[in-house]
Formats: sequence, structure tokens, C-alpha cells
Amino acid sequence: MNQRRYDLIGIGIGPFHLGMAALTEEVGDIDALFLDEDEEFQWHPGMLLEGADLQVPFLADLVTFADPTNRFSFLNYLHQHNRLYQFYFFNRFDIPRREYNDYAQWVAHQLYSCQFARRVIDVIDHDNEDDPFYEVVTEHPKTKVQTVYYAKHVSLGTGSKPAVPEGLRHLPENDVIHSSRFLDSKETILNSGHAVVLGSGQSAAELFLELLQNQRYTQPHISWLTRSSGFFQLEAGKIGLEFFSPDFVDYFYQLPYEKRMDEIPLLTRLRNGVEEQTLHKIYDLLYHRSVENGEPNVTIQGHTEALKAEKLENGRYRLHCREWQEEETFSTDADKIILSTGYKPHIPDWFTKFADKIEWEDDANYKVTRDYQLVFKTARPHRFFTLTDLLHSHGIGATNLALSVQRNVTIINTIAGRTVYPEQRNTVFQQFGVKNKPE
Repeated sequence: MNQRRYDLIGIGIGPFHLGMAALTEEVGDIDALFLDEDEEFQWHPGMLLEGADLQVPFLADLVTFADPTNRFSFLNYLHQHNRLYQFYFFNRFDIPRREYNDYAQWVAHQLYSCQFARRVIDVIDHDNEDDPFYEVVTEHPKTKVQTVYYAKHVSLGTGSKPAVPEGLRHLPENDVIHSSRFLDSKETILNSGHAVVLGSGQSAAELFLELLQNQRYTQPHISWLTRSSGFFQLEAGKIGLEFFSPDFVDYFYQLPYEKRMDEIPLLTRLRNGVEEQTLHKIYDLLYHRSVENGEPNVTIQGHTEALKAEKLENGRYRLHCREWQEEETFSTDADKIILSTGYKPHIPDWFTKFADKIEWEDDANYKVTRDYQLVFKTARPHRFFTLTDLLHSHGIGATNLALSVQRNVTIINTIAGRTVYPEQRNTVFQQFGVKNKPE
């Protein structure tokens, strides 16, 4: 073949693959390419609220946990933008989400290996060749011009897509708005009579606070409903945070599949919940409003599941709910429904052709090696890595920004066949599992 064959093609450019691109930029013997259908890098643009911060420290940037001297570090971004002194006086470990997005765009603009407006429409597995490879077919989203690339290895990093409750999927998106599109609809929501926020995590709390802060003469009425038991604080204890470490990933991965699935719900407070500061802001604002206006124009209720909604003749929506503790159903009429109902893995349609070639944990979850390769029924030298849908195999840190750097280190070292970046271990004070097991 005369066509250029990359060592690695990454499909999808979110923070995970962007970090991998930044790290491989410094490695001379890995020729990598990363493709994304969007025209530029954007990190949750609908949730880049003023005053909203990243939930991990700035050290969890794209490269620092692999190489603190890397030119794509967040500190170098600050230095290059003459913001280092301001950040020093800011005197905080966390950073604004808007700034993280700007930092990531700064990195993406410097990396020729990151190619945007390239939608991957097919990946062809040439596994019968003497020198097997993958053929990656892309299409420009606007012009529909197709381009073909070739790679020895591929990595799936298509991330996630909004999860919408089944009973709300048939409704128009301009009125039933997922949090990922909140900022585009903010003004129409504020001009409505009744806005309902569904969910109980950090995003839901931030959306409720944003609407509460922007109420005009106590309008609109804002309801905050969740099927969870209540609105609880995110676990932030330092010992608890050690679960987001390579050591815990090692421990979790070696557990039997059933044990892994049992463990995930037990660690919910480490993944879901609201930061203490956000809860305090909400309560303090409600208290001040109660002094001025009596009862604030809000409804806050847990134990409440949104079952379905229907559009009324007057253009509003009747939202049918169930209070599952009392086992009572009720309905409320709303103008806008905001879904902070999370995300689910985005697996491309072309991936289905690999379903019969790989091994599965069950009907829904594919098997993944410790170094993030799909497990094929027949061993192969051309590897298929995945950064998407790893909760069942690698635990609650699957979407953690800091651990994503360590994951990239593992993949880069595997492709290179040598230690390009050291893989950190013994990073925690507590012990996961029995160290000295009997023979």
C-alpha cells in the first residue's frame, strides 16, 4: 500500500483524545491522527455558566499527570495568556469551566493531529491481510466529501450523548431541553411561566441556581424535581477521593464482573451529588428571597419520578409524575422542561459490525483489557482501544479527567511497546484488597 498508515487513529475529540493527542505530539515514533465531526473543540458548551467551576483541580489538565513539564499544561496556558499572576491571586485549586474550555481549545488549535469536520461513517477491519489494519472512512458534515485514512490501531472516543427519559422523547427539543443545550434556551426559559428542572446532580443544581438568580419579579416559577431521595452533597473527603486513583482501578478491574456491577451503586456519592458550595448558594439565596418576598416562587421535591408529558392545546405541557415513597401520582403544567438526566455512552452505528468479533461481559457490556483494548475472539496485532463505556470494566473513574491522563499513558506505552511515560502506582494511603494473598 502506498497510502500513509498511521500508528493510531482516534475517533472523537473530547478531553480524553485531546489529551492523548497532546501527549503523542511529544513522541517521535508514534504517528497519530484524531478525527471529530464538529467544526471545533467544544466542551459541554450548553453548561458553560458564568461562575460554574470544574469539579476537579486544575492539575487534572490534559497532560500534567503524565508529564508536568509538557508545553500543553494548564499552567503554561496561563503563562502564555499572561494570566499566571491573576491565577496566583485567584488562589484556588479549581478553575472556571469556561476557562477549561478555552484552555482545551488553545491546545486543539496547536495540534495538526486533531482534524475537525471529519465525521467517521465507517471503520473497515482488514483482518485477513498479512499486515492487518483499519480503514477509517470520514465524511465532511456539510460538503459530504469523503476521505479515507488508514491505521494500525484505532481508539474509540465518541463519548456520550444526552439521556432522555422515555416518556419525554417524543416532545419538541425547544421546550424539553437537555442540560447540554441550556445556554441556547436560557432566555426563553426565563420568559416562561413555569420551568421544571429534572435531576439531582451538580448540573441540575447549577441550572436551578442559574434560573433562581435570574428570576425577574419572582418569575418564572421554578420546580426542581428528582427521583432520588433528596438533594445531597457530593462526597469530597480526601480518603474517599482516593477511589479516583490508578490503584483502585487495578483493584476494581480484577474483580469478577458481578462484583464490579454490585460495587458501582455503592460508590454513587463519589460520582453523583452536589458540591457543598453550590447547595449553600441555593439555600442562602432562597433564605434572602424569603425575607423580601415571603415564600420563594419555587418547588423543590425529591422521591419524584417524571413518567411522561403531553402537550396541551394552550401550548403548555402536562408533566405526569409519581412520588414513589407515597406511591401517589400527580401532574403539573409547565412551559419548559429542563433535563439534567445525565448521559449514556455514544456507540456509533458502524460499531455493530464488530459485535460478533468481540467478547462480551453480558448482552450490553463488551469485555475490555486492563490496557483498554476490546477483547476479540481471535487474537490480533492491530488493536482496538476504547475510551468510551468503561464504567463496568474500570469503575467510577472512567469519566474522571485526571484518570484519563493515566489511561492515555497506558495506551501510548502499549502502542509504543516501551515506557514513554511512567505509569504511577502506590498513589494512595489506603489499601484496596488483600496485598499478600495466601497461595
